[in-house]
Amino acid sequence: MRRNKLTPLIFIVLVAVLAIGAVFATGTSPQLGLDLQGGVSVVLQPTKATSDEALNQTIEVIRSRVDALGVAEPDIVRQGNSVVVQLPGVKNQQRAIELVGTTAELRFRPVIASIPGSVEDLQRAASTTTTTTNTATTVAPITGQSTGQPAAPFQEPVTTTGAPGGTSPAPVPAGDPIPAGLGEELLSGFEVTAPEDDLADQPVVLETIEDGKVTETSKLGPTAANGTIVETAKAELGPTGEWSVNLVIKGGSGIEQFNAIAAECNSKSEICPSGRLAIVLDSQVVSAPNIEQPSFERDQIQISGSFNEREAKDLALVLRYGSLPVVLETQTVQTVSPTLGSESLKSGLLAGLLGLSLVVIYMIFYYRALGVVVLLGLMIWAALNYAIISWLGATRGLALSLAGVTGLVVSVGVTVDSYVVFFERLKDDVRMGRSLRTSTERSWKRAFRTIIAANVASLIGAVLLYLLTVGPVRGFAFFLAMATFLDLVVAYFFIRPMVAWMGRTAFFCGDSWWGLPSGLGISAARGATPVPARRGMA
Repeated sequence: MRRNKLTPLIFIVLVAVLAIGAVFATGTSPQLGLDLQGGVSVVLQPTKATSDEALNQTIEVIRSRVDALGVAEPDIVRQGNSVVVQLPGVKNQQRAIELVGTTAELRFRPVIASIPGSVEDLQRAASTTTTTTNTATTVAPITGQSTGQPAAPFQEPVTTTGAPGGTSPAPVPAGDPIPAGLGEELLSGFEVTAPEDDLADQPVVLETIEDGKVTETSKLGPTAANGTIVETAKAELGPTGEWSVNLVIKGGSGIEQFNAIAAECNSKSEICPSGRLAIVLDSQVVSAPNIEQPSFERDQIQISGSFNEREAKDLALVLRYGSLPVVLETQTVQTVSPTLGSESLKSGLLAGLLGLSLVVIYMIFYYRALGVVVLLGLMIWAALNYAIISWLGATRGLALSLAGVTGLVVSVGVTVDSYVVFFERLKDDVRMGRSLRTSTERSWKRAFRTIIAANVASLIGAVLLYLLTVGPVRGFAFFLAMATFLDLVVAYFFIRPMVAWMGRTAFFCGDSWWGLPSGLGISAARGATPVPARRGMA
């Protein structure tokens, strides 16, 4: 057989070997879902009608809480007006349930002092001598925007402690250099407050986190106001091309509370010595702008700086969410013990291996030498599935659930159908007296059209299931679709060249029980009159 005819066969074998080798070399494996490793599933429902953006913000808050729990590959999705939270492998299930269902409150807290980054970062950098210059976000009247005045430059403001040896930390005004060598005694008061200890009427130490990195740690005073004073907030692009957030505070007591703390920050009193007001959501500082004047008109407040579009819209969303926090109540709670999850995994794997073994045994018994093609093809197909599932689990958080295992088991039948279609076409052509070489090419062209039609029908069904359903059914549909697509790939690159190669090998074409097709191929190739096929031959 010419080398170029073997190229697809060599290609698919190399891809499968390299893929499975990379999986084992990196130590990755499929991420298991809730029903296979145990965990907890909670369905949360708002107590009253709420907007889509508020519910979406709630999901983001829950996601950040789950990340703080250290749960690997959580599944947090919205189903209508409900939020479904699945936490596989979580150890303290009761704490997880309480944490995800607690209502997040937007709070305005005065900043007492702050340090750049985290305490750990500064401790590591204590021996360096470099300095950093900082500028600040500002809260200013909105009138400057309408006159075309440029917005104030924005970078997260950073304050730091006084010189080493001081008795208490003091904020450094924006624009001053930040000394890198900080004394341990100046950092001792910046132990971060745990979420459960974040009480509204108590001082706290909270972090500002951007893209998963702590950019600032701040000492904050008791809550001066909460998100209920906010009427609305909107991100807008100014005439100078810079984004800002226009904040509208509710009238009456709302603007009175805001102006009271604004006056304290503007004068840098003992209550707000840094001159900054932190916007806190769910124990994280979202923003901490400087207050530029002691009082504001309720609809003339602007948070300006060098925001990009995403940052401005995210801050506006947080402020709007704070005005109408979503109160969630638990509808259903499902807990799965690790033991039950392990048993489910064993049962699923046993069912898959048993079914695969029976299929292979039957195919070898019925098709003899061609059954070896089925076995090798299924091995390549399984290797590609395992490698892709492991990679998606490590990089995209794909979790293999019991429904997904079911989809893979069902797809074995779809995959074997591709071999049966080709082999039956091949048998018919050989019986008609054609040579095995001619039969292989001719039968493949006719069979592949049928294989494509059958697999596309399965793909359409799987895609519709995925789009129109929720929960475990989507997992079943996803894995069924993926396995069906890989069946097409393996069929194209493996079946035809493998059968063609075997058809030119004396061992597989000899007049024996293994014959391909048991003596008929040799006779047809030599031009002899074909003999009737024995029962069960290929």
